[in-house]
Amino acid sequence: MGIPSGRVPRPAGLRGRGPARCRRPDPRSGRRVTSDRARLREAITRFPSKSVVVVGDLIVDEYLYGKPARISREAPVLILRFTEREARLGGAANASHNVHTLGARVVPIGVVGSDAAGEEMFALLRAAGIPTDGVAREPGRPTPIKTRIMAGGYRSTRQQVVRVDREPPAGPEPATEDALCARLAALAHGADAIIVSDYGYGAVTPRLYHEVQALARQTGAIVTVDSRYELPRFRGATAATPNEPEVESLTGMAVDDELTLEKASRQLLDRLETRYLLVTRGSRGLALMEREGGATLIPVFGSDEIADVTGAGDTVISAFTVALAGSARPVEAAQLANIAGGIVVMKRGTATVDRRELLEALAHGRPRRPGHDA
Repeated sequence: MGIPSGRVPRPAGLRGRGPARCRRPDPRSGRRVTSDRARLREAITRFPSKSVVVVGDLIVDEYLYGKPARISREAPVLILRFTEREARLGGAANASHNVHTLGARVVPIGVVGSDAAGEEMFALLRAAGIPTDGVAREPGRPTPIKTRIMAGGYRSTRQQVVRVDREPPAGPEPATEDALCARLAALAHGADAIIVSDYGYGAVTPRLYHEVQALARQTGAIVTVDSRYELPRFRGATAATPNEPEVESLTGMAVDDELTLEKASRQLLDRLETRYLLVTRGSRGLALMEREGGATLIPVFGSDEIADVTGAGDTVISAFTVALAGSARPVEAAQLANIAGGIVVMKRGTATVDRRELLEALAHGRPRRPGHDA
């Protein structure tokens, strides 16, 4: 899901002169596919006219910051002197936030508990200007929280020491599932696209995904899926965005080169019955597999200076979906997703990308470092 784990990831996109070229391996002709910057800029200008529904697991990303004080006498662990707490939108909420900052209209559909974290989720969404009509509450259900303990001073790089996850033990109650299906039916008509953001916390039940597919068939909306653990369950979507280790795991094939990547991606695309497979490859960029074509390889975008890959997969699927909904060609949507991913991994913590940043990256051929002028 998103940027691959277990490998050192790097920003995704195009190197050198920016998104002017991506390579489609063809042993017969070696031809290249090109997309000019004008077309990519035009695609970005269409973002505000698009409407996207994000269905999935709404997560509070919590950051607890502390300055290293000393080693504990109780155990060989570091004692941090607490300095501040920060909460951000995570999971499907982060995907929604990315769609919003890219300029498209967004409605998240998911469930939170009737707890403090659930209240904070509502507050964070409202503060970001994101509607909460699609968010259901379930008494007794804990809202998922990912707490990251960060060590470092104000002027030093903060490093993650440990992460503590608080998560619901099971999927939503039948009454909550009814409410989610009703909200989808009421709010998703007229949407250009539906993103399914499945983090394994059970919000996207088989019934809810069935309703997503039925609505998409009725309205013509595209459906894109990012699932951490159960991608084969989401067959029939327009596109899916696994990372390379997930492709290997789901196909049982080792991806050692471009040929095995294309073979494994083709096998997974057929298994998922999807039109496009956008594979994130860490330091090797992205690969787009199309049902009607071959694999398009898109090299990394930007430098090796990565701040954080948290939530980068949310940014990739958001940019890809909004661009695809705006009638960008699949390879152009993949290029824009790559650029967005290259920008967001240079930011600390769960973060977003906006249209201005995409346009600046297109103009300069590299992402602007946070805190620096272009």
